[in-house]
Amino acid sequence: MSRDASTDGTMTGACALWAALVAEGVDVVFGYPGGAIMPAYDALPGYPIRHVLCRHEQNAAHMADGYARASGRVGVAIATSGPGATNLVTGIATAMLDSSPIVCITGQVPSTLIGSDAFQETDITGVTLPITKHNYLVTRAEDIAPTIREAFHVAKSGRPGPVVVDITKDAQVGRCAPDDGAPVRLPGYRPCHRPGAMELDEAARLIDAAERPLVFCGHGVVKAEATALLRELVDKGDLPVACTLLGLGGFPASDPRHLGMMGMHGEAWVNEAVQRADLLIALGMRFDDRVTGNLASYARNAKKIHVELDPAEVGKNVAADVAIVGDVKDVLLGLVPRVAWKKRAAWRGEIAALRDDSEAHDVQRLPDDGRLLAAHVMADLHRLTEGAALIVTDVGQHQMWEAQYYRHESPRSLITSGGLGTMGFALPAAIGARFARPGDEIWVIAGDGGCQMSAAELSTCMQEGVKVHIAVINNGYLGMVRQWQDFFYEKRYVATPIVSPDFVKLAEAHGLRARRVTERGGIEDAVRFAREAPGTCLVEFRVTQEDTVYPMVPAGNDLADMIRRPRTKGAS
Repeated sequence: MSRDASTDGTMTGACALWAALVAEGVDVVFGYPGGAIMPAYDALPGYPIRHVLCRHEQNAAHMADGYARASGRVGVAIATSGPGATNLVTGIATAMLDSSPIVCITGQVPSTLIGSDAFQETDITGVTLPITKHNYLVTRAEDIAPTIREAFHVAKSGRPGPVVVDITKDAQVGRCAPDDGAPVRLPGYRPCHRPGAMELDEAARLIDAAERPLVFCGHGVVKAEATALLRELVDKGDLPVACTLLGLGGFPASDPRHLGMMGMHGEAWVNEAVQRADLLIALGMRFDDRVTGNLASYARNAKKIHVELDPAEVGKNVAADVAIVGDVKDVLLGLVPRVAWKKRAAWRGEIAALRDDSEAHDVQRLPDDGRLLAAHVMADLHRLTEGAALIVTDVGQHQMWEAQYYRHESPRSLITSGGLGTMGFALPAAIGARFARPGDEIWVIAGDGGCQMSAAELSTCMQEGVKVHIAVINNGYLGMVRQWQDFFYEKRYVATPIVSPDFVKLAEAHGLRARRVTERGGIEDAVRFAREAPGTCLVEFRVTQEDTVYPMVPAGNDLADMIRRPRTKGAS
């Protein structure tokens, strides 16, 4: 029963908040209570919404983000005013850079105290203005429900993104009539664009005429659920497909036309193919610096077709010969029928030759010398889970090894912080993903540094009964920074050696099962151990300390100017 005992047909603003969330289909929120949001929390038991108590508000935003990316729905985080609200900021920025639809609800001091530097008062709408798609300050109870409805519409329409709704305490305790559910009207907000016939015709003409075309599968393919249509386009044009980090899974890795990831730590043959291509067909990606390297020398021989939902991204970094603004799915629906059937055996043969040369450098071909490498863990995890697990990674070397060695077959099978590169993201995002997809096998892959940034959420796993498998790749360093120090700072390892707690004891102190693996032969048994555990299980993999992610394009260098793993005598 609702705690709103009124018989006059009105309800409190707090009840209006939860009723509005229920109307949007919300069944779980991630948050942390405090003074300015207490009326809302007091009303929560009257509504069919589960609250997950995180251990830090930043992680609540990551949980909402993980929920959104795993489900395609809007995730919700809730916090109080002041430090509770500002703690959300990194999670909001992470969602903004990766276009993830979340709504963050914050309590605010009473409207009469705004501007007085009251206890725990912060102008959170001002703070988050550059990192949100939109934000609101609500000071009246009757405005809460319409604002929530509008916030959800903004968060999920067009290019998705985070929205903040800051609600004063007096608005939460004030009274209002039940919401009438009136349609959202936002004059001037036109997030949807339809692709034009002329642009589609010209794009098809360029594809048909190209001898060495490449498709780029970006995050927009995953978000638009356009995988099947991408497959049709690839079939008709016999087109090789490269992926951005966030686009992995948008095209099945088992398809022979799938090349893998491109960019700074992309496969060498992919980057070389990009530089040789005469046409790039970029779908739902924004040509960020990690993808292009030096813009002046980037794919100089290629014409570019850029399909992107956000018109602000088109032409921002790379000039497009054909720019098509629209949802990737809508664009492919118009483009695929216009493209002719064509075989490109010569081009695919050229790429195959590049691949053969690169694979001779692969760490998997090194002779077994007893060392445990992170690449071994990723490759074996892929084999043992048959590529069917949902992987949530943190940020660093392990993130790149995962992208290289765990071959994703389906969309939304990889969740990672791409744009902002937020360490500590993986565990809370995985907790959010667990609530979105309770039947899936979920693995967290984190480094020893990032794991410690959100390790407090092990308590959340225990308290909420969450089951995720955690693989900590422990090399005793902040590995990616150490790698840069190795290459560019003459091996001066300043502040990158990191001493960690005993991860096994740390997990056990939270009531969770754990195991340590120090050699490759122990991986399979550890994976089985984790799967059989009744709840969350942590496996620490003690890997070789100074291993390096290859290849690497130094920041700002030409895309083909890669640092490659040296060939070894044992490589075949």
